[in-house]
Amino acid sequence: MGTFLDTIPAEVQVQIKDITKTSGLEYNDESIEMMAQAWVEKKNIFEEKISEFGMSETDFLDKDDERGALLMTNSGSLLNIGPMIDGKREVEYTSIGIRKDVPASASNVNSVLASDIEVNQALDFEVGPVSSTSNIFKIAVVDDAESIEDEQETLKSATMIITDEFMDVNKTIIVK
Repeated sequence: MGTFLDTIPAEVQVQIKDITKTSGLEYNDESIEMMAQAWVEKKNIFEEKISEFGMSETDFLDKDDERGALLMTNSGSLLNIGPMIDGKREVEYTSIGIRKDVPASASNVNSVLASDIEVNQALDFEVGPVSSTSNIFKIAVVDDAESIEDEQETLKSATMIITDEFMDVNKTIIVK
């Protein structure tokens, strides 16, 4: 179909097409390709920023692992999963900002994961800002935090910068 869409894994291509249907854009090859280009740009931003913050990628994080993580879903949403404190986590969810079928953002300071965090799987919450996510595309963890507060600060700072840059990418897509 298009240059960017062809570079994206098949399961993400399906997600991009579904998002385009609910985006407010006309549903055609040009809009799908525009969404695919934005997704590729966001993937690159995510990878670049987690590297700059000294984070590393993993494919799996047990729901009982006390570490937090920064996630990018197949749809391009971000989740800041805070470290576990007294069995709960602060979780911030930020959608791609173009979708009309999910909240733009949501958070819950008393979140509890119902499932492990795993690439190519949805993340479910017992208590959370959302009940579940689309499949997880990338998981990044903080490698060398000296304290829970340092880990939280790294996750929050990375999330803020990535979210700002994702919003800049969204501005390149004209939603009618």
